[in-house]
Amino acid sequence: MLVTCYLGIGSNLGERKKIIKAALGKLSKLKGTKIIKVSRIIETKPVGGPIVQGKFLNACIKIKTSLSPVSLLKNLKNIELELGRKKTLRWGPRSIDLDILLYGNKIIRQKDLKIPHPKILERAFVLKPLLEIL
Repeated sequence: MLVTCYLGIGSNLGERKKIIKAALGKLSKLKGTKIIKVSRIIETKPVGGPIVQGKFLNACIKIKTSLSPVSLLKNLKNIELELGRKKTLRWGPRSIDLDILLYGNKIIRQKDLKIPHPKILERAFVLKPLLEIL
């Protein structure tokens, strides 16, 4: 069964647009997953984290997937690693950030997986592109 999901994507290190396009390419190759719609990419100031860091490019993606929420998260984390994401400061600069915003109508509250994304309503950089593709 395919589930409609919404993902957030962001980058503020390196060739941001190129990294986002590479992430989209990798997402399009995920087994049982199809990209339905991609929002425009917007540039935003960082929220939280260190004061001195570059602006982000952010977008949202609508997908249909047969992957479970946990499997989807695992695949997103693997894509982040493949694209050079390093664990640094919380909310610090990063080459790529992939988040599950919504997974069908599921509500999940596990240690490493919270759906809907807990900060979704507090972040204009998520809401603006998300509303564009809803």
